[in-house]
Amino acid sequence: MAHYAFLDENNIVTEVIVGTDETEQIEGQDPETWYGEFRGQACKRTSYNGNIRKNYAGIGFTYDAELDAFVPPKPFDSWLLEEETAQWEAPVPMPEGNYSWDEETVSWLEIEEV
Repeated sequence: MAHYAFLDENNIVTEVIVGTDETEQIEGQDPETWYGEFRGQACKRTSYNGNIRKNYAGIGFTYDAELDAFVPPKPFDSWLLEEETAQWEAPVPMPEGNYSWDEETVSWLEIEEV
């Protein structure tokens, strides 16, 4: 079995289903095409291991056609998209230890142990 993501008009994932194996045809069509036409929505295959479209699609993810990747929602305005992985990264590398991101200062703040 394979997994398929349905996209709205803005390429946002609205649903992910388990469907027929990608090597099988449905009424002479590949599954992405058939599911998409059946539902009247764009449909893209996704995979848990990231071998297809870089990330497993989740509701709220965006499909980026240029990268052919599912991109998770952006966690903070200042974060940048790393195109190789289609993951968001802080503009400043996280130091070793227990830190959380502070968008107001655009920096990592150490979390003090209590």
